[in-house]
Amino acid sequence: MISPYQQKLRERYLACPVMPAPEPWQPVPGGLIPIGGLLGIGFAVHPGTGRDLVMVVSTAGHGLFDAVTGERIARDRDPDFETSTPDACPDLTCPGLGPVEGTPVRIAGLFGGGLHTTASGGWTVTVVSPEWPHHRVLLARSDSLHRGPAGHTWWHVFHACSSEFRAAGFSPSGRTLAVATSSDVTLWNRQQPDD
Repeated sequence: MISPYQQKLRERYLACPVMPAPEPWQPVPGGLIPIGGLLGIGFAVHPGTGRDLVMVVSTAGHGLFDAVTGERIARDRDPDFETSTPDACPDLTCPGLGPVEGTPVRIAGLFGGGLHTTASGGWTVTVVSPEWPHHRVLLARSDSLHRGPAGHTWWHVFHACSSEFRAAGFSPSGRTLAVATSSDVTLWNRQQPDD
């Protein structure tokens, strides 16, 4: 049994369609990056440019993507078996590749872990499942998720109904928002973390 308050929240989430993220959030060109067999994702920082990078761990290996352009910048189709999935390490890391080679990257997804749920500027991301096993990703300003109408104080930016949800959250810099499912990664970014 759920309470009347919980039922009201459930109905509110079910009634809200997917909508574009608000300013200053912009979808990465191409929006969705297909990744078959995705297990998890993590963030790193490019040592030369300071830009956010997204590391993807899948059944087909590891990939590293630029979080602003969506471009794949490194790929390892045959990672070391001992470190190919984050569950091999107590801190859920996989070794970095490309420009972050030698740096462990924390991975959130099928094996556990999590991404940042808050970012500077008062942004929060929440995952709800009013019709489990389908997940909805909600972006909000501060604690306004349960107040105000959708599209004004909170936005339903992603609905995982075709693939299994893996992770959602912000990069440590607060400039990138990512949602990962078993088949893809969707990215949004903002240029200034204090927007």
